[in-house]
Amino acid sequence: MAAPGAVVAIPVRNEAERIAACLRAIDAQTGIPPGSLGVVLFLNNCTDATEAIVADLAPRMSVPVRVTHVTYAGAHAGWARREAMNRAADWLGGDGMILSTDADSRVPSDWVARNRAALDRGADAVAGRIALDSDERALLPPSLHWRGEREDLYSDLLTEAEARIDPDPHDPWPCHRTTIGATLSVSLAAYRAVGGMPAIALGEDGAFVALLLAQGLHVRHDPAILVTVSGRLVGRAPGGVADTIRARCEKPDSLCDARLEPVPLALFRYAWRRRLRRLHAAGRLGTERGWARALRITEADAVRVAAHPLAGHAVAEAERASPRLVHRPLGPRQLPGQIRLARAVLPAVRLVTRFLG
Repeated sequence: MAAPGAVVAIPVRNEAERIAACLRAIDAQTGIPPGSLGVVLFLNNCTDATEAIVADLAPRMSVPVRVTHVTYAGAHAGWARREAMNRAADWLGGDGMILSTDADSRVPSDWVARNRAALDRGADAVAGRIALDSDERALLPPSLHWRGEREDLYSDLLTEAEARIDPDPHDPWPCHRTTIGATLSVSLAAYRAVGGMPAIALGEDGAFVALLLAQGLHVRHDPAILVTVSGRLVGRAPGGVADTIRARCEKPDSLCDARLEPVPLALFRYAWRRRLRRLHAAGRLGTERGWARALRITEADAVRVAAHPLAGHAVAEAERASPRLVHRPLGPRQLPGQIRLARAVLPAVRLVTRFLG
């Protein structure tokens, strides 16, 4: 079988209820040349009717599908996603794009085309956003809707502030900060450059994007790419979307994502990231120590920060070493006040950053 230009990699475990909708959505892709897309299904530890559904549907799809069946006692989400993506990489051969999604997701008809366009514009990887299935979302408690809407709003406000204070020319505003395996794409070269998807039990998608950024590769967080995911309360992988939804139903006051920190600390962090990147670019991290004193970083840690050849590594190391840059996550009850504060200061951020350039 000839190598396609793009391959969708899907880890699958006991998805009899949703795998058909997932595959039909991929089969309905538009805006791409015929024969340019393939699908890899990595079925692991399936005990329901998933295998039979796939065996019936795959031969009737317009895109070629490669199916692997594995039973492995040590399986977990990161391992399964890595295995699926590695098989996609092998199929591509020397060039192309790997796309990752989940077996309980439904991608829009322009999903592959939008990801391809972002890579063609210079991105090495593309992260999209997700939305819960509307029917399943309607079954969730009102408190979860209240919290989710405010977390999303506050995240957008912080993301704009970050994108203006510490801009990435390869990921300009408007953008987002969602990183999830249900909608990720990456060039084959970038995938191999960082050693592939980390085979860790939780948070493999976020760890993968962090590896890309730390290596100086370009990740576009495209707000126009939106994938529908399940709103179920019992998932297939610990720590996934289902676990998060269920935990917040059971504990409505559980902490928000660590990135959603108070406005003053967030602005302080973004400003220091900007300064550290510029010092690094000018070769002055190793010759100046004012930044280390201001961040209360020890001399030994400052030497280690300055030694990193890549700015992303240096900034990440500085954040780990500085007691002034420790993340302080919020509780949901704090969100309305922080939203008001962010809305109040954002016009000033826009004005100042426009002047500074």
